[in-house]
Parts: sequence; C-alpha cells; structure tokens
Amino acid sequence: MASVLVVEDDQFVRSALIRHLSEASHTVRSVGTALEALREVAHFRFDVVILDLGLPDLDGAEALKMLRSITDVPVIIATARDDESEIVRLLNDGADDYLTKPFSVEHLSARMAAVLRRSRAAGSEAPPPRVIRVGGLSIDPLRRSAELDGAELDLTRREFDLLTFLAGRPGVVVARKELLAEVWQQSYGDDQTIDVHLSWLRRKLGETAARPRYLHTLRGVGVKLQPPADAPAVEPPA
Repeated sequence: MASVLVVEDDQFVRSALIRHLSEASHTVRSVGTALEALREVAHFRFDVVILDLGLPDLDGAEALKMLRSITDVPVIIATARDDESEIVRLLNDGADDYLTKPFSVEHLSARMAAVLRRSRAAGSEAPPPRVIRVGGLSIDPLRRSAELDGAELDLTRREFDLLTFLAGRPGVVVARKELLAEVWQQSYGDDQTIDVHLSWLRRKLGETAARPRYLHTLRGVGVKLQPPADAPAVEPPA
C-alpha cells in the first residue's frame, strides 16, 4: 500500500479522505495548509500527495510549484475548479493527475493506482544507484543516507539531493542554472534558494562559506564539492 499526504483545509472532506484511504490500508498523514505540506514532504517520504487548490495560506497552484522545487513525489490535484486551461497549466507545472470535486472514493483510488504504477515503473527502469565517497563523505542514494567521517548527517530531502548531485561530480564547478534544472527541476528561479540550502548544508558539514572544506563557491561561476586537503581523494563508487 501507499504512504499518502492529504493537503486539504476542509475538515469534512479531509476526514472523509483519511477514513477511506486508511480503510484501503494506506498510511495517511494530513495537513490543512501549503506551508505545512512543504514541511511534511521535506521531512517524510510519501508515495503520493493529494493536493487541494483552495488552501487558506497559499493558492494550490503556487503550492504545487513549491512542492516540485523540493520533491518529485507524484501529486494528484483535487479541487472544485474545472477550467480546462487551468488544468493544462497545472499538468504542465508538474501535477501528475487532476480530479474535480465531487469525486467518488473509487475514482480517487483508481487514479492513485494509475499514478503509482507509472511512478514505480519509472523508478524500476533506473539502475540501482551506487554509494558515492568523497573524502570523509559517504552518500548512499538508494537508502537516501549520508555520513561524514562515520557520523550520520541529518539532511532534509533537498539538502540530500543537492549534496548527492555535487558529490557525483567531485571537483567540477556546477553552474547555478544547472543546479536549478537538475536538483530543483526548474528552468529558472531565485539564486537565494540555492544560497540558503548551501548555507544549511555547510552548517551540517561543519564548515562555513569563509572557511570551506567540501563546498566551494566560485562567485559568478558556480559551486563545486571536493575533498579537503587533509582527506582521502575520491574513491570509485561501491
């Protein structure tokens, strides 16, 4: 069964979804705002997100874009809006499917099953990722775990993705535009987003921008990750 995040501010609809999904043996967490949803996907792994558009703090269309900046989890839009142009826009912005309220539980279950089949099939096509070692860093993409000098790092989903991408290209300067495209899945965006995540990542690696060990910023060019001078060089993937 699936791990599902329900993002819905209407308590009646939310309770009904939780009840029916739980009865179908899914594991369900639920929130009522976009910001809560972002926190959930940053700290927990879900198989699918059911997202309402009429949220009290942020329109669901904007919430979808923000979700897509930190996760590739399948998202099913569930809303009363039925404008065709908006549906097309949401699908182009990263939604995996769209349900117009009111809908039956059977309809939702069928759409979820289809989305999960596509997601799992796509995942099964990729070769199993190998452990990446750079100096004292050890990163296991399959288990989504990272260690520094044998101590486990407590990383958010986006911090892990950023570290893994850079560690997979040790010593190579990666342009910010490429980071946005490959890590955030965006063709454009605010450089401050990258700066904030790099700052958080540096803190967890025990370094600063002024005194870097692994993460080096080349102003106006990009970012590179390389082993510090006192650490072993890059080892071949295990």
